[in-house]
Amino acid sequence: MTAEGFLEGRRLQLARGVLLQCIMGGYPAARFYGSDDGDLALVADPKQIHRLPWSHQPRALAICDADELSGESSPLSTRGQLKAVVARYAALGLAPVVATELEFFVFAPNPDPTQPFQPPMGLDGRREDGHSAFSVSSNNGLRPFFSEVYACMAALGLPRDTFMHEMGVSQFEINLLHGDPLLLADQTFLFKHLLKEVALKHGLTVVCMAKPLAHTPGSSMHIHQSVVEADSGRNVFSDEAGEPTAAFRHFLGGQQACLADFTALFAPNVNSYQRLCHPFASPNNACWSHDNRAAGLRIPASSPVARRVENRLPGADANPYLAIAASLAAGLYGIEHRLEPSAAIQGEFDVPDNLSLPCTLHAALERLKRSHLAKELFGAEFIEGYIASKTLELTSFFDEITPWERRVLAAQA
Repeated sequence: MTAEGFLEGRRLQLARGVLLQCIMGGYPAARFYGSDDGDLALVADPKQIHRLPWSHQPRALAICDADELSGESSPLSTRGQLKAVVARYAALGLAPVVATELEFFVFAPNPDPTQPFQPPMGLDGRREDGHSAFSVSSNNGLRPFFSEVYACMAALGLPRDTFMHEMGVSQFEINLLHGDPLLLADQTFLFKHLLKEVALKHGLTVVCMAKPLAHTPGSSMHIHQSVVEADSGRNVFSDEAGEPTAAFRHFLGGQQACLADFTALFAPNVNSYQRLCHPFASPNNACWSHDNRAAGLRIPASSPVARRVENRLPGADANPYLAIAASLAAGLYGIEHRLEPSAAIQGEFDVPDNLSLPCTLHAALERLKRSHLAKELFGAEFIEGYIASKTLELTSFFDEITPWERRVLAAQA
């Protein structure tokens, strides 16, 4: 839209079905978004209008809510779903607080998708070989890129906590500061958009796939969650003596009760399960533990005021609005129904059958399809439309034969 049109308040409308467009560009049957495929209104959030600092020509981006023309939030909008979950907490006098950790890879351009990704050529004339995890000098070869990333984050008002090289080849992680869930979802979305745009300027490719490289750790989007009293700001997960509360236990119980049903919301792509089924500190369970990275639900070492639950299931490919909404909805479900968690696990452990998670997109979608709870918390229209869109993507994947199949199976009798 032109700046003049935007400032005049001209309404931008969008076909309802676009919210269910699959990643290849197609759509499920019209019955999943209304057979007329009528319009939605895109309503800009006045707090999320940003001049884009990486653009040579003056451009701005506005994060919008997708509202029905009658005024209410569209049930197909993931941002609307998150706002609804936060409102349910507010009705109880509570406010959730979250932070996200996002991992990503920086690669050289990859014009031929049949070839593996490669790390970029650094200023020293070499490609990283995988020995730079947690090194203070590991990104020197990418310094011009990261310098502009930091500058653009500052221009967009994106505060960052820590930034480091992760375990993978040319893999990095940012920790965003904790705060309001909707704000953190917006910031996570903006950061991913910023990364890709700045990378293109520097002749690089940023990849937020869950598992872009074989034999290498995948990329997560861990969600740290706590709940405070809306009026006082007191963390309800700790009592006056600094001990865990019933609310803390119930929140954990809700996470455990819902994670298997919601796996397809946290791990939305075929590739997501490459990360989960080859875990390098990547969870594929609903166990919980004190400071054990093998558990899907980890309680980081912290002071009582900072007691929180880290959901380690979502990958970097997850929709931040939907992943945060699903995780918080699970915790609230536990609080409302006073669910008790299993016993904590420590050290090496075997995952009980009742705490295992689907390990393929097909299994996750089948579990979501059977979930009355998911439809209760997010509405049948959203869940059924989401499944329809993801089923199209899964079918498209199965329409291709992979190099592994040709290499290994062609010679079999």
